[in-house]
Amino acid sequence: MTEENTWMVIQHNNTELTRLRPSPGGNQHSVHFDYSTEEEQLLAAISQSEHCEQELSYQCRKSRLLNTPEGSPFSWWLGGPGAGRVQTYWGGSQPGSQQCACGLQGDCVDPQHYCNCDADRMEWTEDSGMLTHKESLPVKSLVLGDIQRPGSEAAYRVGPLSCHGDKNFWNAAFFDKETSYLHFPTFHGELSADISFLFKTTASSGVFLENLGIKDFIRIELSSSTQVVFSFDVGNGPLEVRVESSAPLNDNRWHRVQAERNIKEASLRLDELPAATQEAPADGHFHLQLNSQLFIGGTASRQKGFRGCIRSLQLNGVTLDLEERASITPGVRPGCPGHCSSYGSFCQNQGRCVERDAGFQCDCSLSAYTGVFCHTEVSAGFKSETSVSYTFKEPYELSRNSSALPSSIYSDMTLRGENVSLSFRTNQSPAVLFYVSSYYREYLALLINKHDMLEVRYKLDGSRDVEVLRSAAKSLADGQLHTVSIRRLTDSVSVQIDQNAREDFNLTSDGEFGAIKSLVLGRVYGSDDLDPDLARLASLGFTGCLSVVRFNSISPLKAALLHPDTSPVSITGPLIQSNCGSSSSANPYEAENTHHLSDQSGSVGSGQPLVNAIRTDSAVIGGVIAVVIFVIVTGLAITARFLYRRKETYRNQEVKGVKQDDSQDFPFNNQADSQNASGENPKEYFI
Repeated sequence: MTEENTWMVIQHNNTELTRLRPSPGGNQHSVHFDYSTEEEQLLAAISQSEHCEQELSYQCRKSRLLNTPEGSPFSWWLGGPGAGRVQTYWGGSQPGSQQCACGLQGDCVDPQHYCNCDADRMEWTEDSGMLTHKESLPVKSLVLGDIQRPGSEAAYRVGPLSCHGDKNFWNAAFFDKETSYLHFPTFHGELSADISFLFKTTASSGVFLENLGIKDFIRIELSSSTQVVFSFDVGNGPLEVRVESSAPLNDNRWHRVQAERNIKEASLRLDELPAATQEAPADGHFHLQLNSQLFIGGTASRQKGFRGCIRSLQLNGVTLDLEERASITPGVRPGCPGHCSSYGSFCQNQGRCVERDAGFQCDCSLSAYTGVFCHTEVSAGFKSETSVSYTFKEPYELSRNSSALPSSIYSDMTLRGENVSLSFRTNQSPAVLFYVSSYYREYLALLINKHDMLEVRYKLDGSRDVEVLRSAAKSLADGQLHTVSIRRLTDSVSVQIDQNAREDFNLTSDGEFGAIKSLVLGRVYGSDDLDPDLARLASLGFTGCLSVVRFNSISPLKAALLHPDTSPVSITGPLIQSNCGSSSSANPYEAENTHHLSDQSGSVGSGQPLVNAIRTDSAVIGGVIAVVIFVIVTGLAITARFLYRRKETYRNQEVKGVKQDDSQDFPFNNQADSQNASGENPKEYFI
């Protein structure tokens, strides 16, 4: 999965890695997978999604898989609608190939075979990958054959089905001429019609759709640059519903139209404007009888056609495939250009909008955030021993004996300014948050001093003393989330903390940060080049939370958490991804999704696969559900008792004439009981 998409995940009854041992007398092991949704809904989700995938993994020792290249396969799986069709390829490969991923890539452990497991070795190996052909999904059954021999061991895993995108939502057609149109079979909406679509245009008028009968008709059109009209005739004369917009509709931005008609009334909604309605005549005809083709973007009555884009067109819940029809129709193009002009503002925090054939995508590579719209903060909890080091471009050559290094070596790593931003949460002071070093013994350091105030230390000349810029903001080591922004241009530096006023400073050095070497978050190891005072502080490490760290175009924390294998980062100590950078989180170490990225081991035991690990998150969820049920039942019991006692009190008052002030059973007048009751249950539960 990628961070740019929002995924729908459909679970089945066994997504764990499951181990198989030799089973004398049994030639095959068969397993069936039951999904958490009905078959019809499952297939509809696959059909409507842009992309679906499912992991298929086989870990083996002396257990062959597909018996490649020419033999009959030992194992296969069934996938697709119904009981599924037999498939003899594996994850990461192509249908019908009878190969695994390594066969396509040419890197199997035995070049004579197309699967690693078919090498039939005593060492543990693996064949795994993603199944991505929607026609073969989901995996319904798995049959494993070579598990009966002495010494054969294997483990399999079939992951959940994961899909993203709605191919219907971006299904669009572009009409570049007023005379161009698409036609579909007659629309059958005799008693009810429910039509919805989005349009984008620069024209002031045009017909979106029209379907004619002998006398009856139905039509939706842009009658002016500010008005949409829904009109029809069921034999009682034309009926119109209009919606007027205060803003122009030909602004080349997407607008939604929803039109509905039944035997009682007709309604029309435009964007978020109030719906306009029109009641049908009490007496008369109510069947809409049409017999011509349905015209989209044009009209059979030779009225002015539509020029622009129409997408996501649905008639009575059925999406019309505009792109398929546009691909074979002159004057109409599938898809729609210029999505970023409409939705580019959705990409936040320096995210860049990228045009796609069907829709758009926010590129978050230059953002410190992640998520579909680059809006999800990337945060991590640090311990005192945690260190994240990002290494900048290495010099082409380095002479340790030379007293002066050629400036040309570092010319592309010399900065005359930088933009630094990050959020933090800590109770520690003093503490170094951020440190950038140089091959010239220059540095930039951001720290909290012993007075809980922020300091920015610049040393841009190795022969001069460090320059310390102190912010006036106080109490920064209070466990609350604080945001810092630092901008430097040559000798001018500005610092802003949270919503406080910006503070401006001037440096006395030449303002050139030469030959930057590395950036460190957390503890600084090997601090021989530091000033003694900063070296002492750097050795203490940082305990707390860092979030959305950005240095110019680099996001070192994001690189360490999300792309550790492809980024020039090294991690020492525990680095815990969490939501501690959220303003709603008060615990720096709160981690809903925890990934320990250091000291990872790729093996379990003697190289055996990890099988059926205990899922503690399921236990926690079960516990929470049990507590909620208990609280609800307890609340109902207390309420019933309260109502019963109140009823008895009322009855006693009528019969005996007892005053409320003297009644010990009256729940609102016994102060001692109220205090005891509140003291016994001081917690509040929000369900």
